[in-house]
Amino acid sequence: MNERELDTVYTQLCRTMTTVGESDSLLFLARFAMLAIDRIGDAAAAQQLIEQAAEGLPETVRS
Repeated sequence: MNERELDTVYTQLCRTMTTVGESDSLLFLARFAMLAIDRIGDAAAAQQLIEQAAEGLPETVRS
């Protein structure tokens, strides 16, 4: 995926989150994550991505 495609996908993700609303955005992200994990099809790669996503967040958020 090139930079332009990444930007397009990210924009769609943000717009969809706006459409579903703040109250359902966590559910949407959880569903999206589960679909992405299934598509990745590699438990070790998915676990590494989870760790990378948590980097820089407060410890209380990661616990």
